[in-house]
Amino acid sequence: MIDQDSATDAGGIHPVDQRPPLPRLLILGLQHVLAMYAGAIAVPLIVGGAMVNAGQLESSDLHHLIAADLFIAGIASVIQSVGLWRFGARLPLMQGVSFVAVAPMISIGSEHGVTAIYGSVIATGLMMMLIAPVFARLVRYFPPLVTGTIITVVGLSLLSVAAGWVYNSTTNEAGETEGGTAKGLSMAAITLIIVIVIHRFAPAAYKALAVLGGIIFGTIIAQFLGMNDWSELSSSEWVGIPTPFQFGAPSFQIASIVTMLIVGLVIMTETTGDIIAIGDVVKKPVDGRTLSDGLRADGLATVLGGVFNTFPYSAFAQNVGLVALSRIASRFVVTAAGCILILFGLLPKFGALATGIPSEVLGGAGVALFGMVAASGIRTLSTVTWNETRALIVGVAIAVAMLPSVQEGLYEQMPDELGMILDSGISAGAIVVIALNLLLNRENGGHLAPALANGQPHSETEPGPVGDSESFEVVLNNSRRAADWAKSRQEAARAAAAEAREASGKAEELRHRVEEFRAESGESPAQKSVDDAGKDSE
Repeated sequence: MIDQDSATDAGGIHPVDQRPPLPRLLILGLQHVLAMYAGAIAVPLIVGGAMVNAGQLESSDLHHLIAADLFIAGIASVIQSVGLWRFGARLPLMQGVSFVAVAPMISIGSEHGVTAIYGSVIATGLMMMLIAPVFARLVRYFPPLVTGTIITVVGLSLLSVAAGWVYNSTTNEAGETEGGTAKGLSMAAITLIIVIVIHRFAPAAYKALAVLGGIIFGTIIAQFLGMNDWSELSSSEWVGIPTPFQFGAPSFQIASIVTMLIVGLVIMTETTGDIIAIGDVVKKPVDGRTLSDGLRADGLATVLGGVFNTFPYSAFAQNVGLVALSRIASRFVVTAAGCILILFGLLPKFGALATGIPSEVLGGAGVALFGMVAASGIRTLSTVTWNETRALIVGVAIAVAMLPSVQEGLYEQMPDELGMILDSGISAGAIVVIALNLLLNRENGGHLAPALANGQPHSETEPGPVGDSESFEVVLNNSRRAADWAKSRQEAARAAAAEAREASGKAEELRHRVEEFRAESGESPAQKSVDDAGKDSE
């Protein structure tokens, strides 16, 4: 977590807007890339593999899907972190392809072809951009009870991803699925221990690189154990330029578009949670304008994804955990990471290097990353004034969110559209906590964020921070008093400095008079200076 006391540096620059030196910027950016790389390429591999099996694509097309995915992920991350007009939250948010869309896209592609996938992706991106301002108004219903629950759910839900990396299931010659070997589990544990040791005992300048150090040293150790797979290096091209509509012009199937529009709403819900989570981590309150701009950037990235034959994009929660663990809040680190992803998209040979990192190593680092996200949510919940009703709201929401993780296929018998929402623990948890908070937590405006609880309008053009409605006024008044006190101290210091300069000038003038007196007469210098001082005072 970023310390509250370090919300701004001596020059008044928020840590989010600070620019580390270029070498450090690139190293920290590479750390972000490695933290999300496995997740970034998983979707094109899964969907692309399904399309190859369905006869829609050739095996050689998978390299294009991966390169295009990294290329657009880099562009999307740059837009999200730097900001382009009303696109981008201007927060350290990495962008990548969303897992939510995997099953619907495979279904659409198998039935209507890959061009129908990209047509529905483009339509979904346009919808996301159009409704972003409306969706952003939901921020009024995100007091700490809601935000803390959603952030906690994000972290807990991602632990299943880390567990999957650690387990690293493979199919043996007999066609049986196996994983969780002693060697793999040991490698994950070693990586996690390295991350913890670096973060705890390394000099301050290197603590932020704990995850990168864990991945690098873990990969080196895994090399001696024969766990690394560098086969992709030989089959990857040195240069590859992603081209729009590689597989033909997009086709627009109504049923496919409707399905993907629902996916878009789920993605927007998840991104809302990620934006609020990163705002909490870096101590920069999220308002309607920030949320709207972030969602709009998601929509733009999704449109670009459809044009360049890749998939819907959203913020990556694992990188929120990395920000919390590294304590580096600068959004320009994510900008550097985005540039590295763009380079990987244009130079597939370099991108293939990251594919050689064992899944177990990434899983060990992921445990720390995702655990930090959950810890950030718990920290937010610690600011809530608890009672039985609020405990019930949080408990039920977290339980509903975790159900898909503890029982795979729980919602297989549900209608596809509803099952898609429920199967996303983040979306299900967010919907439940918002609904229960509105229904059960209405006393003293507790169901609303501070701006609404205090009777003030909240909109995209009138931002209001997300906080506890019961303590917001106290904090605000204390902040105002502190600001007034600091201003008065600053004015007093300026006045004292002016008086000191004036006194110094008089002292210098007095010294010159004493020296002149010594040169012109034999009168006592001390007596002369006393007389002159008396005249000055008169």
